[in-house]
Amino acid sequence: MITASDLDRTLMYSDRALKEFGIPEDKVLKQVEWNKGNWTGYMTEAAFSMLKEVNDHSMFIPVTTRTTEQFKRFVIFEKEIPLTYAITTNGAHILYKGEVLKDWSQQLILNLKCECALEEEILSALNKSGITIDGERKQAEKLFFYYLLNGLPTPSELTEIRELAEKYGWKMSLQGRKLYFIPRAISKGKALEFICNREGMEAMAGAGDSVLDWDFLKNCRYRFVPSHGELLKVRGPADITLTDQLGVAAGEEILQHFLKALSLNV
Repeated sequence: MITASDLDRTLMYSDRALKEFGIPEDKVLKQVEWNKGNWTGYMTEAAFSMLKEVNDHSMFIPVTTRTTEQFKRFVIFEKEIPLTYAITTNGAHILYKGEVLKDWSQQLILNLKCECALEEEILSALNKSGITIDGERKQAEKLFFYYLLNGLPTPSELTEIRELAEKYGWKMSLQGRKLYFIPRAISKGKALEFICNREGMEAMAGAGDSVLDWDFLKNCRYRFVPSHGELLKVRGPADITLTDQLGVAAGEEILQHFLKALSLNV
């Protein structure tokens, strides 16, 4: 049985996210991400223990928009929670026992050529739209791009940007201060479906906070979303189970739901 979850702002929380949502007084944090000589990511101690239990009783698959290099900053997956699979770069890469799965990479290259406009085309369309995106543009493994925003676009601008991206076969997602533009062919859902078929397993439970996560959540029998999630703006509660908690406490609550879905004692 497979369980799958997004990481950032779902199970794991940065310093910025902790400040945004707060830390309940009764929660003890565990350091889970190490970057450039500093701890930069956290979950609760209770959530970490539950994640180990979930991994012991199912095939747990992290599903992240992070690049493979960024994903490897989560040191708990190197030593404490061994993984068979991980999905990185929003589905562009599947890692099998830590190595890129070439069968999936070859299939993705063909899909990109058939389904999506070139990056230059969508950038040109954005420039011609008259919408100013206030931020620094960055590349993710030459597969997609995102902006580190200085200021947030208005809701109407976000709607216009999303509709423009869709015309070119791309998806847009706002996650914190990062505004992502990703080709439709690069999909967390398609990557998870590939693994399910490869292993002959069902995706029992999934969790995520962003619009990009719906691609894989719709393939899961049970779907959990933190109540602070961007996904709530485009999906109704009928499709998902919302957490009662915000922030790092929501990550703990999601893993409680996972254990219940696996019919384990919490």
